[in-house]
Amino acid sequence: MLYAIGDIHGELEKLDELLESLPIEPGDRLVFLGDYIDRGPDSSGVIDRLIELRERQECVFLLGNHESMFLDFLGWTDDNYFGGDAFLLNGGDRTLAGYGYFEREETDLVSFQLPKAHENFLLGLSLSHVEGDYVFVHAGLSQDHLRSGDLAYALRKSRPEDMLWNRTTGDLPHDLGTTMIYGHTPNEDFGVRWNCPFSIGVDTGAVYGGPLTAIRLPDETIFQA
Repeated sequence: MLYAIGDIHGELEKLDELLESLPIEPGDRLVFLGDYIDRGPDSSGVIDRLIELRERQECVFLLGNHESMFLDFLGWTDDNYFGGDAFLLNGGDRTLAGYGYFEREETDLVSFQLPKAHENFLLGLSLSHVEGDYVFVHAGLSQDHLRSGDLAYALRKSRPEDMLWNRTTGDLPHDLGTTMIYGHTPNEDFGVRWNCPFSIGVDTGAVYGGPLTAIRLPDETIFQA
């Protein structure tokens, strides 16, 4: 079985409760859809838990737009890292506080360093994952290529901006032969965004008071904390 987990945003208690509720069996894989940090109370604790989890469970970790902003803010250069100038405006101050950024004697950014394990975790995040009948992305794909009939082509032609920030393709039909599982865009009622067979959105606004959601595949069972 596959389990896809939506945007966590520093909600460590909800993450722990959700993981405890999942009936995981040997051979199951967890796919995390990005946005582990920012806005919530314990971003560094969430990353600690995910690093610990992958030592005992098969996991895939995707890059979210918030990790992209964070890495750009910290000075890492890659086509997938951008928007660092908006990091603090999007809850990044709470992430920095969790790393003791504001308690240091030296207040310059250059002297600030993440724990090495956290740095390695963030730099190892992927833009997408394809498995079975599913494609997993943080936000979406390029709208221009939803009707290409070729998933590999659509992924290759989707820009990082599409995959990390797009809020439109989850609601559209496509002919890519897979169901897109994504996060990033919560409903106003914090419900799962069902657009079967084309896509399922599982960002249910955990950091805004909604639940943290996992979907088990292929039976599409929902688990929430």
